[in-house]
Amino acid sequence: MNLTLSLFPLGWQHYFLGGLLVGTGTALLFVLTGRIGGMSTVFSSTWSYVVQRPFFQQARFVDSRNWRLVYAAGLILGAFIWWMGFAGGASQATAVPVWQLLVGGFFVGYGARLGNGCTSGHGICGLGSMQLPSLMAVLTFMATAFLTANIAARWLA
Repeated sequence: MNLTLSLFPLGWQHYFLGGLLVGTGTALLFVLTGRIGGMSTVFSSTWSYVVQRPFFQQARFVDSRNWRLVYAAGLILGAFIWWMGFAGGASQATAVPVWQLLVGGFFVGYGARLGNGCTSGHGICGLGSMQLPSLMAVLTFMATAFLTANIAARWLA
């Protein structure tokens, strides 16, 4: 069996291109502005517009929320352009039940808050700037993902 076909049945080129674009975008954001583009901070700073709780009103969220909102809009616009160009505007579907998506989303959000950042922040920005806490976070994310995937595969099989 060809290992490339089993790991990447739809090809590897679009993953490579996506990785280059994400890496280039975050590198340019940092080089041109000195800002770090982790998405959990974008999420929290966006909530600072509407939620008055002390956590969301921290200076690090309030002072950076304008550029982060533009950053998030760019992410949404990029996804829309991909959807229109590559997916032809066709509806995308998953066989995963909604309840599992919601539970998974809760755990991801909780983990991002507990880990002081999301996988993109630690994995792309943190590792890119050689931060030891980000390396520990990424190793924890990956170990947990491998364990969870194996448990789920055996449980659902």
